[in-house]
Amino acid sequence: MRISIIALLKTPLAISLLISSAVFVAVMGLRQSGSLQALELVAYDFLIRERTPIVAETPRVALVTITENDIQTLGSWPIPNGVLAEALEKIAEQKPRSVGVDIYLDVPVPPGREALEAVLLARQNIITAIKFPRAADRGVPPPSVLEGTQQFGFTDMIVDAGGIVRRGLLFLNNEQMVGYSLALQLTLLYLQAEGVVAQPDPVNPEHIRLGQTTIPPFESNDGSYIKADAGGYQFLLDYREIPGQIPTIALLPLLAGEADPALFRDRAVLVGVAAESVKDVFYTPFSREEGVSRVTPGVSLHASIVSQLLRFALDGDQPMKTLNEYQEYLWVLLWSLLGGFMGLAIRSPVRFLLIAAAGVAVLYGIVHFAFAAGWWLPSVPTGLTWLLSATLATAYVSYREMQERAKLMTLFSRHISRQLAVDIWENREQFLSGGHPKPQRLTATTFFSDVAGFTTVSERLEPPELMDWLNEYMEVMTPILNEHEGVILRFIGDAIMAVFGVPIPRETEAEIGEDAVKAVDCALAMREALIVHNRKLEDRGDPLICMRIGIYTGTMVAGSIGDAERLEYNVHGDSVNTASRLEGFEKEKWQGDYFKDPCRIFIGEPTLAYVGERYETELVGEVKLKGKDQFTKIYRVVGRREGEPMEMIEPGGESRLATSAAG
Repeated sequence: MRISIIALLKTPLAISLLISSAVFVAVMGLRQSGSLQALELVAYDFLIRERTPIVAETPRVALVTITENDIQTLGSWPIPNGVLAEALEKIAEQKPRSVGVDIYLDVPVPPGREALEAVLLARQNIITAIKFPRAADRGVPPPSVLEGTQQFGFTDMIVDAGGIVRRGLLFLNNEQMVGYSLALQLTLLYLQAEGVVAQPDPVNPEHIRLGQTTIPPFESNDGSYIKADAGGYQFLLDYREIPGQIPTIALLPLLAGEADPALFRDRAVLVGVAAESVKDVFYTPFSREEGVSRVTPGVSLHASIVSQLLRFALDGDQPMKTLNEYQEYLWVLLWSLLGGFMGLAIRSPVRFLLIAAAGVAVLYGIVHFAFAAGWWLPSVPTGLTWLLSATLATAYVSYREMQERAKLMTLFSRHISRQLAVDIWENREQFLSGGHPKPQRLTATTFFSDVAGFTTVSERLEPPELMDWLNEYMEVMTPILNEHEGVILRFIGDAIMAVFGVPIPRETEAEIGEDAVKAVDCALAMREALIVHNRKLEDRGDPLICMRIGIYTGTMVAGSIGDAERLEYNVHGDSVNTASRLEGFEKEKWQGDYFKDPCRIFIGEPTLAYVGERYETELVGEVKLKGKDQFTKIYRVVGRREGEPMEMIEPGGESRLATSAAG
């Protein structure tokens, strides 16, 4: 039983569950440390911008802004109390429900202080701004004439790291007092005409209720926040109004009597500064959007908050809802498990990328529609667990397959193309028996190459220099064999033995011919690469290189040889020996040109028959090769025949046809 349990724990499914769980724990650990909060808030801002805004037929809020032009025309800042008093009288004439002054009025700005105080006392629906006192910060008090009244509200804002305002405040308290925000004061005054008052929620009396909407206080870990300051009574801002939708008029046009007679009637009106020089501005989620002003005047932000509170009270809009901690855990864990199962089932990199991208798209769709419905779901940790679990599960499965594949691929040279490795793995059943290649007779093309004059070079160079020189040469040549799907069976000193057409047997003459073409194309590509390499060697003063290549197509026996500890894949037969003899034929007589023709390419008559008229060749002769009784026709490959198509091997082993421009 113990063995079966251990075996079960080693199954891909169990490993996938383990990976998904580990990823979940790691990501949630990062999240709880606050490392993901910045990214999650960026995602929140994106969702805010993407959500369909509300278009109100009759906005409930209006603005009077003090612009840069107003300040320059008046010639001073702050504006005189008399000017502000006149503006407030103009507003009051249209009978607004509430008026908020987002300007500190604790210090007199003559002339007109008496006129302003008279307006404030006469118009009890005017609310002035204060800065709430906290600890060592004494804050900013209301005008002295309003002390002992309720005609003031704090304008303090909660600013997240990065300077963006995402939360509003209803109340603040210290040991001496409880303060109402300017926005809440204006909202409550507005709602008096509707018969709506703030009251405790019947279920949770500590929660405030406006109309039919309860506004739960923000908690420190709500949504994507981690250990955020939740002091006072906070709530999430939704920014549902279209920027610029709130009716607005500048101060001087108002004083000049240019305001629409019904601009302020039955509305909540805010008076504040929009001039950039005053710096009463904030960043919002829209500050990241192109084509939108990066900052929002404080008065506009307060107006947006008032509008949101009025929607709660009168339209039944609901505050943004978030999952509790356990629900968030389950939500993220679900996606982590889905990612692990997906990684377990998918092998193809292309399919993996497509399904991973599709999963991200589905996640975005769910989060987007949930946000539109008023639910803020975690997206960043969810997306991370989905991708990481899928990636790691896929990596694990791939690793297991790689281990199994390694047992097979150790029988061949590691210098084979990726596509050929895939073909070998996918077709392993054709030539494997008991984990070893079964002996088989097949037709393939054998390739031998050797460096001319290597003995002389080896005598000139010190051993380290010789090995560096030889390794650099091999690093140039072996990738070319790899790209042309040659299987390198072994390196013999400075020589290379490769075969085109193993270990998967070719079933048609056309396939055998393709291997022959690839072998000759490979030889020509090596010749071109050697010319370039010789130029580098010449620049460094190193010995130059010429090489000989022998290529022959014929039948051979392929299989593994050796014991369990040292097993090698090999080919045997007369065609293999013939290719070796072609490479070494009259090697002492041949002298190559390092920069024009540094590579002699000999092929046999069967290879020529398979490659057809693709190449320019010349008959070297019909000779008896060493160890052979019969005559063999030897052909030298000069180059590609002009205008003939040749197979160009792309990295990865895929081929395409091209046309040679020169012989």
